[in-house]
Amino acid sequence: MPKYMIQASYNAEGLKGLQKDKASGRMAAASRAVESLGGKLESFYCALGADDVITIVDLPDHVSAAALSVTVSASGLVHSRTTALLTVEEADKALAKSVKYKAPGRR
Repeated sequence: MPKYMIQASYNAEGLKGLQKDKASGRMAAASRAVESLGGKLESFYCALGADDVITIVDLPDHVSAAALSVTVSASGLVHSRTTALLTVEEADKALAKSVKYKAPGRR
C-alpha cells in the first residue's frame, strides 16, 4: 500500500481545538479518518516549527490521499501538505528507467 507523509499546521482556531482534544484526541481522529479510507496511520508526531503535526499513513491509492487532504483542508482549521513516499526499491526502479528529455536551452 502506498505511503504518504502529511505535514499539517493548525490556524488559531485549530490550536484551540487541539488544546481541548489534546494530541491523543487528534491522533485518534486522524487514525479514524485514515481507516475510513481503508488505510492505516503508521505514525503521528507533534512538531515544533512550521508544522504542528507530521504523520506517515498507508492509503490504498492517490485518490484516497486526495480525498483525505481535501476533507482535512475543508475544515478550515488546518493547512496540510501531502507527499507521496517511495521505498528505496521504488526509487531504484525509477533511477533505472531511461527517459528521453532535453533540458530547456540545452542542445
